[in-house]
Amino acid sequence: MGNSSREWVDGSMVRLDRQDPYLRLQSVTIYVRDLDLSLNFYRDQLGFQLIFDARIQPGRRWVTVAPPDGTANLTLVAPEPGSEQYKLIGRPTRVTLVTEDVLVKFREWSKRGVRFQFTPRLKRLKYEVRVSTPHSADPSAPSREHAPIWGGVFTRFKDLDGNSFSLVSFDEVTQAVEAQRRALAERLDSERRAAQELEIAKQVQARLFPQSQPPLKTLEYAGLCIQARKVGGDYYDFLDLGQERLGFVIGDISGKGIAAALLMANLQANLRSQCAIAWDQPQRLLCSVNQLFCENTPDGSFATLFFAEYDDTAGRLRYANCGHLSALLLRSDNTIERLESTATVLGVFKEWDCEIGERQLHPGDMLALYTDGITESYNSLDEQFGEQRLIEALQRHREVPSSAALTSIVEEVQRFSPHEQRDDITLIIAKHRGN
Repeated sequence: MGNSSREWVDGSMVRLDRQDPYLRLQSVTIYVRDLDLSLNFYRDQLGFQLIFDARIQPGRRWVTVAPPDGTANLTLVAPEPGSEQYKLIGRPTRVTLVTEDVLVKFREWSKRGVRFQFTPRLKRLKYEVRVSTPHSADPSAPSREHAPIWGGVFTRFKDLDGNSFSLVSFDEVTQAVEAQRRALAERLDSERRAAQELEIAKQVQARLFPQSQPPLKTLEYAGLCIQARKVGGDYYDFLDLGQERLGFVIGDISGKGIAAALLMANLQANLRSQCAIAWDQPQRLLCSVNQLFCENTPDGSFATLFFAEYDDTAGRLRYANCGHLSALLLRSDNTIERLESTATVLGVFKEWDCEIGERQLHPGDMLALYTDGITESYNSLDEQFGEQRLIEALQRHREVPSSAALTSIVEEVQRFSPHEQRDDITLIIAKHRGN
């Protein structure tokens, strides 16, 4: 017979503190005549769970069962007839099972054919504790104190072989169980509210990404962000700067989760509120954004950012790379230009400045802006997707529309790294299509 699928040790009770080693009662041996019949009794009539069922050696089999909470195990053993262990079958086991309501179990198990020795009755226990009093005339003479009186209901029942067990409930046990239930209900309710709030945050952040794309005559473009969590710190945007100019923005906030999402919203608000001064002054725009970001973010937080202003009439691209990954410009002749950093990250230095780079775009050129969720995706061999694979993917898809190329490249990254996504994946692709 094979082992049960359930673990032998209940890991839910293991403590993390190794200075106080984990300890639990593993099992109590119960001697029975027929393992299969006894297994049916404990499993079907008492509702126990099968933990272990295997042949240790030819002719010798162990079966272990546990009550539903799995805190202790009963190992059922069928000894050889005539052995000393065989004589113990049908004796009191000294095993006591605790429940919060003996009467409910009594009725339930009685209907299943369990043999009780008497109906449940009330039992009161009073404990006398002897303690020494250091300040008494005779310190060696113990005094007597009485612990609180416990009231409980108990009964006894037998299994198929006559082995007897006690079934008890104490007021303290019931109160502890109820306290556990309340704590669990509160935790589940708290988790449910947190999940709802996180889902709302996800929907709010989704609305922060571009909801429309200002049309351009010479450029067709698309952007996409797939977050690793419900919310994240990657950011991309398309800003209508007027006068047939469009701002491309991609950024990566330090950190992850809710904190990064809040900073991402702050950065987006700063950019959109200040973008009016981007007209012919992108350097002034970014200096203002950095100042606001420094004032509104905690120490240690920062953002990398790539900002590009495209003039649809002149086909000119002016950009500032603030500590972000180099943008890739694939020329129509398949040469590659990397638009590298022109400034440090945002949010660290109040005294901050940047340089503005410039490129002329021609028909057939392709621009790609991305975050490290693309290039730092890992496969099973711990290899990164990397910049070179991204370049090769862009070259393969340069003839299709930007939106289709975007989808195909992201799917390629996900196939390369099929396990759980570690970081947000964000990508913008723009193609010059001529006048």
